[in-house]
Amino acid sequence: MKLVRWSPARDLLNIQDEMNRVMDRFFSPELFEGSDFSTSRWLPNMDVQEDKDRFTISMELPGLSKADVILTVREGVLTIEGERKQEDEKEGVNYHRVERRYGKFLRSFQLPVRVQEDKIEAVFKEGVLTVQIPKAEEVKPKQIAVKIA
Repeated sequence: MKLVRWSPARDLLNIQDEMNRVMDRFFSPELFEGSDFSTSRWLPNMDVQEDKDRFTISMELPGLSKADVILTVREGVLTIEGERKQEDEKEGVNYHRVERRYGKFLRSFQLPVRVQEDKIEAVFKEGVLTVQIPKAEEVKPKQIAVKIA
């Protein structure tokens, strides 16, 4: 038997990891069957940025290809949906732990201002979907020159 030196910091990290797992299980979509949450088995992480000209959305979609993702904009609502399929079980292989999420996802939100829907660009590279959404011209701030009389 090997002796291991006690480390309070390591024990605290283990407790934090276990609490994260408990909370993930508690808030998992399976608990909300019959509600709006039941349509998504997993929700990819995303960042939304805004500058004076555009919104930029970056979404992590590891293991997916661009064919697995559908992007739509309708009446000011942006929707990104897709599916990550679970690998087929192989004969003679036992899984001891499965932590990756599989299934359909749907992320949808109301754009806060008018945008140029016909100029939206989406790029899928190295498992990250980046969507550029330009704002409509009338929404962009305009600087007005002040004349001295």
